[in-house]
Amino acid sequence: MTDLLQDIDEFGPEKIVCVADSRTGMRGVLVIDNTARGTGKGGTRMSPSVTVTEIARLARVMTWKWAAVDLFHGGAKAGINADPSSPDKERIVRAFARKLADQIPASYVAGLDMGMSERDAAIIQDELGDRGTAVGVPEELGGVPYDQLGVTGHGVAESVEAALAHRGRGVQGARIAFQGFGAVGSAAARRLHARGAHVVALSTMDGSVHDPDGLDVPGWLEARSELGDACVATAPASHQLSPGSELLVDCDVLVPAASQDVIDDRTARHIKAPVVVEGANLPTTPSAREILAGRDVVVVPDFIANAGGVIAAGFAMDARYSAFRPEAATILDTVTEKSRSNTTLVLERSRTDGVLPHEAALSLARERVRTAMGLRGRLRAPASAAARYPEPVRPDR
Repeated sequence: MTDLLQDIDEFGPEKIVCVADSRTGMRGVLVIDNTARGTGKGGTRMSPSVTVTEIARLARVMTWKWAAVDLFHGGAKAGINADPSSPDKERIVRAFARKLADQIPASYVAGLDMGMSERDAAIIQDELGDRGTAVGVPEELGGVPYDQLGVTGHGVAESVEAALAHRGRGVQGARIAFQGFGAVGSAAARRLHARGAHVVALSTMDGSVHDPDGLDVPGWLEARSELGDACVATAPASHQLSPGSELLVDCDVLVPAASQDVIDDRTARHIKAPVVVEGANLPTTPSAREILAGRDVVVVPDFIANAGGVIAAGFAMDARYSAFRPEAATILDTVTEKSRSNTTLVLERSRTDGVLPHEAALSLARERVRTAMGLRGRLRAPASAAARYPEPVRPDR
């Protein structure tokens, strides 16, 4: 825990709660990063490799996401160190919810992330007996259909269009490469293909596919629904690439939409795309972004580009305790407006201020969070103020 203590800054994390259950073998963690703008909200992920540090990093991203889209919730994230394909998954999720009953929903509202499904969100609600404990439940239980709407991918696609416009071109005929063809990548690919873009590469955990003339996106969507990650094996050998090579193909926009830290210094030196739109959380390292900037590659930050799920979660948060259910068109229109306007704002601020887009986006988010912290009296008073207003002397009791 020493390293995490050293990583605490003025924004957080405010709270780290580790839990375990001997009967199920469940091990989990909840990180509440910053609640100045509202209750902690962020997805819960399940993976055998989940670590406290990973969840703390992602909780900070959530703080910036909520602030960037200007919705009033706080940054938080939770993780369960377990195999999501385990036959004991329901027992593990229930144990996790029970152990955090004093935190959910008072300090944290659960949601969906890697390895968690709508049914898992419903299980959390059932275990704690409160509709307010989780969002992302099935539509039949009053939830907002995130996956069916493809809200995160929708926002990524809108961010791609805004980034292309910033570079002086339209989406028609633009060549897009995706790392990751899961919920985010597939939804973004579908929308961009419908808008006239050519998807020239995509990948799954099993490999990569590339066609410089453009892939048959509807066909690949159908193959993915039938075969999952194994769909890439159906491509002709001449179109198959080794995993990771999709990051380096010749294209106009690269969308890393799989996992974190995939673009390091070495990869950054060989990327051909002039625009990178971060569909995944934390896909580029800080030093890689410096290298890309030196090569005049524009990088749209993750918490700007992939905030569609956060925006939909905001609607779901509002609907937890009411019969109100937002219309799908209303959600998607809001995702479109915020994704485009935030991407444009950050890229313009980056150009005007002469800083990286990540720095411009962080500056915007920090301003909003710091203002909220100040209004709540959470910022450390300057030494001069402490001298003028000393703590009163209280008699012993």
